[in-house]
Amino acid sequence: MIKEIMEFNKAFVENKKYKDFVTDKYPDKKLAILSCMDTRLTTLLPAALGLKNGDAKIIKNAGGMILRPFGSIVRSLIVAIFELGVTEIMVIGHTDCGVQHLDSDEIISQMHERGISQETINTLKFCEVDFDKWLSGFDTVESSVAETVHILKTHPLIPKDITINGYVMDSTTGELTFIEETL
Repeated sequence: MIKEIMEFNKAFVENKKYKDFVTDKYPDKKLAILSCMDTRLTTLLPAALGLKNGDAKIIKNAGGMILRPFGSIVRSLIVAIFELGVTEIMVIGHTDCGVQHLDSDEIISQMHERGISQETINTLKFCEVDFDKWLSGFDTVESSVAETVHILKTHPLIPKDITINGYVMDSTTGELTFIEETL
């Protein structure tokens, strides 16, 4: 697969197809989006929002969740705000998310099957990796989005003048539903 990708990339550059995507590092709409890494959203999310290359900073991870208030996701948002001029943040979960009801014990069991030793797991637990939290999902996408919005709105390093809202996207149609912050 990677060989095919590299061949495509070579032709892409040689044929100057990149010209359709040229922009700068500043998001034209002053927007950052935190969403899930789900493959259905790769093209659907920007298309359903009417975004083109350069309009927004899109940050993706499993579930579109913030697990650590001072982790890489919030760091990216802080850089987007203070260095790149972002004034609005959208947290967008989606229907049929693979992280919903994720079970840490099941993932650890699969790790064992793939050669990760219990000793390695125990060492990481000793280093304060909370596998139950780190590898667990959420009950409802709505509650996950509301919790993430709450974390961002109450974060001590995110200015109060930043607009932060949460939504759930239908992973088939792209329809957005606004989620009230209920925490």
